[in-house]
Parts: sequence; structure tokens; C-alpha cells
Amino acid sequence: MGEKQLMLGNAAIARGLWEAGVKVASAYPGTPSTEISENLVQYKDDLYCEWAPNEKVAAEVAFGASVAGVRSFACMKMVGFNVAADPVYSAAYAGVGRGMVLCVADDPGVYSSQNEQDTRAVSRAAQVPVLEPSDSQEAKDFAKLAYEISETYDKPVVIRTTTRLAHSQGMVELCPREEVPDKPYEKNIAKNVMLPANAIRRHVIVEDQMEKLAEDACTMEKLNRMEIRDTKIGFITSGIPYLYVREAMPEASTLKLGLVHPLPRKLIEEFASKVDRLIIFEELMPVIEEQVKSWGIACDGKNIFTKLGEYSANMIREKLLGMEINAVQAENTPNRPPILCPGCPHRSTFWALKRLKLHVAGDIGCYTLGAVPPLATLETCLCMGASISSLHGMGKETGSA
Repeated sequence: MGEKQLMLGNAAIARGLWEAGVKVASAYPGTPSTEISENLVQYKDDLYCEWAPNEKVAAEVAFGASVAGVRSFACMKMVGFNVAADPVYSAAYAGVGRGMVLCVADDPGVYSSQNEQDTRAVSRAAQVPVLEPSDSQEAKDFAKLAYEISETYDKPVVIRTTTRLAHSQGMVELCPREEVPDKPYEKNIAKNVMLPANAIRRHVIVEDQMEKLAEDACTMEKLNRMEIRDTKIGFITSGIPYLYVREAMPEASTLKLGLVHPLPRKLIEEFASKVDRLIIFEELMPVIEEQVKSWGIACDGKNIFTKLGEYSANMIREKLLGMEINAVQAENTPNRPPILCPGCPHRSTFWALKRLKLHVAGDIGCYTLGAVPPLATLETCLCMGASISSLHGMGKETGSA
């Protein structure tokens, strides 16, 4: 047994990247993903780590480094995955040189985001595999496994995390760094230049790769694990929700998925045949549930559990065990909403704009606090960079611009 250390999920991912021999990492900050790069920089003697101007650039940097022959990494939160979608879709066709991994952090419960986007949906459309760890140890281990999958199946790989995983702590066993030799660069226009004639041939390869991975995933015990206990109820679950199942119903059988796209169909069919009632317990969209039902397998899922927000062990106790859950709330506890930091220059700017009675359009970020009292000035917020363009549109409509 090696040395163990208490780590946040994000710190564990950074450790896994270092152990995997990553040499180039580019990221755009956004909660809950930011601490990955903040922890990764401590390993700067062994790798190059940078902040990119946006998520698209981060993904492109990772692709270039991969093609050049070193293991690479890009990091962002889920709304940033939309920004990176353009290069990621094409990188899925082109494939990799050395392994290329992206970590995308989802935010069930909307703790620090403008929506509850599900990374698995974008990844399915982009034809890239998705791993989902359930604790800090798996966060580190899956970061390393992602490179094995990337290089074996010639694909960029996404690690999906959530706010709860990113900011929870667990014990992690530390291992030495793997010194992965650089792969000599080879000019390969047919593989790396996505003009139409090449892309149509690469699409055939992409479909074959994903089909092969789905088949192989049925025997990937480090990722997908069948746990047969009481067979009256069986859960298919992944990530942090797996821990909720184990806490609320420890005697229930589970199929714990670490690879959530593509799904191991034969393994799921085998598990379904062993249990009397099959329940899919997944946060946000019914990504697993819809595929399982499309195979003719009867199951429950979103007919019991919500598509909204973060799950919990109490949700299972309430919905399946009929337990009445009473939230404990301290009496006379004052509400403490977030505020702009003391001395923040946005405060005076918003105050001046308010006094001038101007319409104010904004971007996502802490300055969205300009929308709430006492400032109550910000009127729109869509995404990073939307302030000027949305205000331009408002100005055209009102005739003031």
C-alpha cells in the first residue's frame, strides 16, 4: 500500500493526471472545475499548465499536443463544453496521437451556473466516451484509465464530474508518475485534416470504435461493476448517486457504471435479468434510462425521480421507502446570500449605472450579483461574453444603437 492523502475530488483528478504522465494541460476556469488546474500547477516541473482565453482554445491546445505525441488535458465546466464543442466534435473524428482527455464539471442544483446542462448528452452527440467517478479515489484512478482508453480506441475521452464530487474529500492512495514516452510525430493528412473527403471516411471509423468500446466495456471491471445482493430491486447508477444508493438501500443490487457512454449493453441486459425490478438512478437527464428502454428493457427512472437538481440518499428514502424526510432548519437563522467582495470594483460601477438609470446587460460570473439587491442593476445574463452582443441587440430594438 502506498501513501494515502485526504483530497478533494478536483485535487485527486490533478494527481491522476500527473501520475498518468500528462505533459500539456490547458483550461478555462469555472466552478466547479477550477481547482483541477489550481492543483495541477504544483506539478509544473513535470508538465506545462496554462489558463486558456476560452474553452475552445483549451480543447484545441490539448488536441495539438496530443497529435504532436504527448498526453494532453483540457478542463472546463459544463457550459464551457458548448464553447469547446466545435473542436471536440471534429477531434472525435480525427482521433489522437497520445491520449487526450477532457474533464467537464456539471453542476446539478445550479450552485454556480446558469443552467443544469448534462455533459453526457453533448458527449453522446460528439461521439466521445465518458467516464464518471464516484469518489476521490476513483477520480484519480479514472483520470489514468481515461488515457488508456483514449490511446486504445484512438478517441478523446471526457471525465464527467459534478459539484458534489469536485468539492468532496476522500482518501486517495498515491502512486508514482508514469513516464510515458513521447510518440514521434507523423504527418497524416487523411487522419488529422477534417476536410469532407477525410471526414466521411473517419466517421466510419468512429462508429466502429464506439461499437468496439461498448462491447469491451462489458468486461472492464475497473470501470463497470455488478454487485448482486438482494435481487428484489436492482439499481443502475453512476458517479455520486451510486453512493446515495449504497447509503439508503445497502442491501439492493447495483450495476455501478464508470463508463457511462457508450453503455455496456450486454452487461446491462445480464444485470436486468437478475433483478425483479430495475431502477435507473442518474442525475439530470435520463441518458441511461432512455437507452435501456430502447433495448426493450423495462425499468423505472424519471417516473420516480426528478430531472431537476441534485440527488440525495434522502430522495431514495422518500420515494422508494416511503420515509417522511423533515429538513432541519435552525430557528431565527438570518439569510446570508452571496455578496460582492469588499473593495470589488464592480460594486461602484453597478452603483453608478443604477444612479444613471441605464439598462445593463452582463456576462456570467460573480458580477451577476449586480442583479440582486441592493444593486439590482444587471438585467440580462446568458453566458460568457454575451453582454456586448445582447446589449447590441437591445439597442437595435429600442433604436438607441
